[in-house]
Amino acid sequence: MKTNKIAVAALAFCCAGAVFAGPAEKARKAVKPAKIYEVKRVLVAPYSGVITPAAAEFMSDAVASVNAPGGADMLVIALDTPGGLDSSMREIIKNMLASKKPVAVYVSPQGARAASAGVFISMASPLVAMAPGTNIGAAHPVMIGAMPGGLGDKDGAKKDPMEAKVLNDASAYMRSITQKTGRNVDWAVNAVTKSVSIPAEEAVKLGVADFIASDVNDFLLKANGFKAGDFGTLSCAAPQVEYLRQTRRQKFLATITDPNIAMILMSLGAAGLFIELYNPGLILPGVVGAVSLVMGFYAFQTLSANFAGLALILLGFVFFIAEIKVVSYGLLTVGGALSILLGGLMLFDQPSMGGLSVSMSMLLSAIVGLIAVVAALAYIVLKAQLRTVVTGIESLKDKKGLAKTALTPAGKVLVEGELWDAHSVSGDIPAGAQVAVTAVEGFRIRVRAVKPD
Repeated sequence: MKTNKIAVAALAFCCAGAVFAGPAEKARKAVKPAKIYEVKRVLVAPYSGVITPAAAEFMSDAVASVNAPGGADMLVIALDTPGGLDSSMREIIKNMLASKKPVAVYVSPQGARAASAGVFISMASPLVAMAPGTNIGAAHPVMIGAMPGGLGDKDGAKKDPMEAKVLNDASAYMRSITQKTGRNVDWAVNAVTKSVSIPAEEAVKLGVADFIASDVNDFLLKANGFKAGDFGTLSCAAPQVEYLRQTRRQKFLATITDPNIAMILMSLGAAGLFIELYNPGLILPGVVGAVSLVMGFYAFQTLSANFAGLALILLGFVFFIAEIKVVSYGLLTVGGALSILLGGLMLFDQPSMGGLSVSMSMLLSAIVGLIAVVAALAYIVLKAQLRTVVTGIESLKDKKGLAKTALTPAGKVLVEGELWDAHSVSGDIPAGAQVAVTAVEGFRIRVRAVKPD
């Protein structure tokens, strides 16, 4: 009997052990080893400037390069931007998120920033680092005349419905990006709705950035062992580093698509055409003016400039041209200056992540320059109109001649070696008397008698 009890107890112990050992064994088998992503080659793509179509092309090319057969194992975008166009920003992010290899963002060099559209691009990366002295934030969509803030003013007044729509869209986009990459969602949304901006140290504390790195080598050293989203833990001990630079074409397009450069091109184009219209045949001013205008229009079209703003600028140019041809005592010049000023302010009234616009100082400088050119040309034209005529029939005025026949009051007069039909305005004049021309009327002249010298 005692033996049976011992056997039953042993059997129960074994069954209990099997019951507890089963889940433990399953749990042990369920724990998978950490996924390691080997990084042997790194492609660094530095970009500094406004996010425009040229920037989108460069960064998209960089993403395509690492994803191509034989491409590098990871892309690092060294970013320094004040923001830019929403459409260009979204194109960059779509390529980053679709990349089959990790795309890291490194806000550098020291003193750089990732503002506005740069925040969205950074938040779309599985690995974000910042150089010392950099900052990130202020991603509120900007509209001309609107101040960053929430959906309502402090006094409770509602903002424009279009601004609210754009703001809600940007907030939702930021939330979806940060949820995918595992960044600080609340801070990222506040960067959009409240334009918050933070330095590098605070960004690391809040989980906006992963770490601070002094240069690319320090970045790769600290990135070793970091988990880059779904790609796994990075293993990048002493990888080979390659750099991708912008092509000359991309640099050129990036330069002319700056709103201020585009405004300068428009001004140069207008000035060149003014000079060519005043003095046809110079060729060079007309060629430079036409090329500058075409490049200016291309830049404004690429930047989605407002057509009403462009129309006002062109109207201002027409007023300036008319000032050279029509004496308006400066009214056309004033009208042209106001038209260009209003057009420049209206050029970028559409919402954009970077608040692209022509700076007021650049706009005023362009207007002052154009006014100076128009004033100089108008002065030359006026001076030419007031100058005494020295050739042609009109040059006979005030010239002296000899009465070949008696003028009673009509007769014949010899002036400058030519015989003219003349009419006396000072009574009868005998033949052989000296006369002076007072007016030219077609092929007849009016004369007056003068005393012999």
